[in-house]
Amino acid sequence: MTTLSDGWFTEVFQNEGTAFSLKVKAKLHEEKSEYQFLEIYDTETFGKLMVIDGCVMLTSRDNFLYHEMMSHPALFTHKNPKKVVIVGGGDCGTLKEVLKHPCVEEAWQVEIDELVTRLSEQYFPELCTSNEDPRANFFFGDGIKWMADVAPESVDVIIVDSTDPVGPAEGLFAVDFYRNCFLALKPGGIIVQQSESPLLHSSTIIKNVHVDMKKAGFGEVVTLPFPQPVYPTGWWSATMAGKGAGLHCFREEDAQEKPFVTKYYNSEIHKGALATPEFMKSDLR
Repeated sequence: MTTLSDGWFTEVFQNEGTAFSLKVKAKLHEEKSEYQFLEIYDTETFGKLMVIDGCVMLTSRDNFLYHEMMSHPALFTHKNPKKVVIVGGGDCGTLKEVLKHPCVEEAWQVEIDELVTRLSEQYFPELCTSNEDPRANFFFGDGIKWMADVAPESVDVIIVDSTDPVGPAEGLFAVDFYRNCFLALKPGGIIVQQSESPLLHSSTIIKNVHVDMKKAGFGEVVTLPFPQPVYPTGWWSATMAGKGAGLHCFREEDAQEKPFVTKYYNSEIHKGALATPEFMKSDLR
């Protein structure tokens, strides 16, 4: 549930008994697509704000935390990622981070709602600076079907940059989808899925992602927590699984000498994120 009162946008999480607010200067845009209702606000301190179906999606100020942690740990864990598929990610921020890696030869963004990308180009142009990169490819349609139809063993890394597991994204948190991802990945391939808040969802959504990825054939599965101020509890996570790939060792020297700029990610952050909090160890048993 969301409210807009006295210049404050508030997203209320009724079941958790908490809420998050941002002071806004103006609503810049609202539009309903075939799939969802999108709003864009200008805030006092967090820049532009994108809201989908009443849920905060991203802000100009802190989106780098999410986009970097959804991209770089998986890409530096893979030995040589050449083809990357992003399922979702219509704001193009993850695509931008993926294409910072010179080894990537081909990246696909598979987004069901083209309006998300078009509004991002208009209101978040800093996230779309790699959209014209010759390695970037766009498909606007059903990511679940796209992944079911892709050639077996043709992809190195799959990044599931989805919204919460409701509505159009519900099928992206399912063993059948993970099984198709497993088939699409080459040996040594890696999948990473945004997996919600460790504090709220460790024993539910995150645990189910671990179980379903293993049922789909993946071996090692790890969850990497990271800060994300505008999401519920301010603490978020990405869950990574490998197709015959070890996940606790990564190309540390390459990460230390990365030929591009990041705001959050570095090799030390990567190592720290691999450490599992004690309560999560209990929840994931």
